[in-house]
Amino acid sequence: MPVSNRDRDVIRALAEQVAEIGALPEQQERARRWSDLNGLRPTRPLVWIDEVPWLEVPEVATQCADERLRALESALRQLLYQWRHFPADMVVEPRWYSPYVFHDTGYGLAADATVPDFARGAAHYEPVIREDADLAKIRDPQITPDWEDTERRRESLSDLFGDVLPVESRGIVHEGCAPWDMLVQWYGIDQLYVDMIERPGLVHKAIGRVVDALLARLDQLERHRLLSVGNGNHRVGSGGPGITDELPPPDCDPEHVRPRDQWGMSTGQIFAGVSPAMHDEFCLQYEKRYLARFGLIYYGCCEPLHHKIHLLKTIPRLRRISISPWADPAAAAEQTGGEYVLSLKPNPAVLASEGWDPGRARRELRASLEQTRGCPVEVIMKDIHTFRGEPARLAEWEKIAMEEVARIA
Repeated sequence: MPVSNRDRDVIRALAEQVAEIGALPEQQERARRWSDLNGLRPTRPLVWIDEVPWLEVPEVATQCADERLRALESALRQLLYQWRHFPADMVVEPRWYSPYVFHDTGYGLAADATVPDFARGAAHYEPVIREDADLAKIRDPQITPDWEDTERRRESLSDLFGDVLPVESRGIVHEGCAPWDMLVQWYGIDQLYVDMIERPGLVHKAIGRVVDALLARLDQLERHRLLSVGNGNHRVGSGGPGITDELPPPDCDPEHVRPRDQWGMSTGQIFAGVSPAMHDEFCLQYEKRYLARFGLIYYGCCEPLHHKIHLLKTIPRLRRISISPWADPAAAAEQTGGEYVLSLKPNPAVLASEGWDPGRARRELRASLEQTRGCPVEVIMKDIHTFRGEPARLAEWEKIAMEEVARIA
């Protein structure tokens, strides 16, 4: 694509900085620590920051006139800003990835949603699944790869900055499912909770149909060779990077990657207030059909899981468990005994309060680290909806976090 000299200079200058940072020797040591953690080998707790409210950071505002370049420019600026202000244990690679292009028809069923006219507001969903016949509306997605556009995009990026920051085409490196996150938008939360008691048969049919569709999509991604080996510097589930020396298995064919060569994940957030028995019956038993396809597993997101650890242990190849701000870290640590990585999620509300209180931030994190002492732990600060326009809060939190994980080590 034609690019103005000014826009080209902007992008190339950012790419050069990423390449320089990615080439630092410390990146290899950072990656090794994540591999050790994911392999349950001794290392200090690792810290990772994600889901930053970048709209509150003026320094990452885009400068390119060409709107086609702004997403790329934003990604580069955000990476550089994070490295300089709150890197924690992030890893920067001396390359850039251009994703495979494919088309996805979706699941054929639209939600009946009332969406607020302001950012980040809650939506209201009216059920569109009310009886067995409605389940026929859910379709298996049809996946169509576009290899010409894939190569075109890679070449475009390579022409732009490939001489300073190499560009590689890459497929999907991490697949997961959150079947109830999707289904509940069609089913309705209130209706789900009632029907698990009054119409359990319909609930079983609904979640079974959705998981069938998810598996059909996964089959097509594998068949069309749209998957890439998933053992690298990419987010896994709601946790940190999936860097590991346990994937892929020895029988992996790099030209035809399988889900077994990747991390998988799932989460049943809408079951946060549902009993362990019902979570198992209506959620986990179906998720395990999907998760069985993958090499290593991450489970959970924002739901508290400390009282459901016994169920999670039935997931083959489970490696990491989300310990959300609403979970009991001590209970989770006692039940896991070092057999899994605990993905500890500090409450981001500490960054959003009217007055920034670094002492509170330290106390809360120290308490959680003490409760999980002796366990493999990653500290994931995420879901940061706001830091009140003061990114320095997050920078200070990062320094506190790095001090605390060093102290606990």
